[in-house]
Formats: sequence, structure tokens, C-alpha cells
Amino acid sequence: MAKLVRLKPYDPKRGHVLRRYTAFGVRFDESRGWYRVSDEVAAYLAGVREQPGLDYTPLAFDVCSEEEALALEAREKKEQEECAVASAPNVATAHDVSQRTPPVSPDLTTADLPASRSARAEARAARRA
Repeated sequence: MAKLVRLKPYDPKRGHVLRRYTAFGVRFDESRGWYRVSDEVAAYLAGVREQPGLDYTPLAFDVCSEEEALALEAREKKEQEECAVASAPNVATAHDVSQRTPPVSPDLTTADLPASRSARAEARAARRA
């Protein structure tokens, strides 16, 4: 049963910096997408790292079945759309403040000020009695 493999998309922040790789006489190019390979080639490519000999670097290839590859592509497309929406400019809409209801009095009076603490305490005491 053949597998699908591809070089992981170029993303230096995640450590995916390989653009091309040659193995078993096949040149894998990151921009070409998925390649159908035999199981033995897929098993070898599943262990290939971004930096040869360094086990802590990320894996260089995605190795999947056809269904997994379709799901991976759909998830990546959705993430790109979400990122595009998040980076869209935030445009505020203006509204007319003269049309507010109820109309606001232009003068500030003592009735507009919050009650003092002692007045509130007296009001509470009166309600309790």
C-alpha cells in the first residue's frame, strides 16, 4: 500500500527550513506538495530530521495515508483563513451622538453626582428600621 509524503511547509519559527530533499533517486521539493511512495521509502522518510544527526530537530516529512493527507490539507487551509480574518483591519463605525435617547442635559447638577457614603449609610439604616 503506497503512502503520501511531503516536505513540511517552510516555517523557520517552527524549525522547518528544508526546501528540497533527495532520497532513493527522488527529489522531494517543498513547493510540489504530496508524493506517492512505497511503504519502505515512507518508513525511511518518517525518520528524516531537518538537521541530519540532531535528534532534537523537528521531523522533515509528513507521512500519511490519503485520507489523513486530505484532513491535514483542510486543517491547514482553515488555519490560514482564520489567520487572514484575524489580521484584517478593525474598522469602527461612526454613530451620531446627537440622536441619543433620552436627551442628556448639558448642565451637571448635584442630582447627577453619586450619593455620598454617609447618605447611603443613612438610607440603608432607614430601610432596615
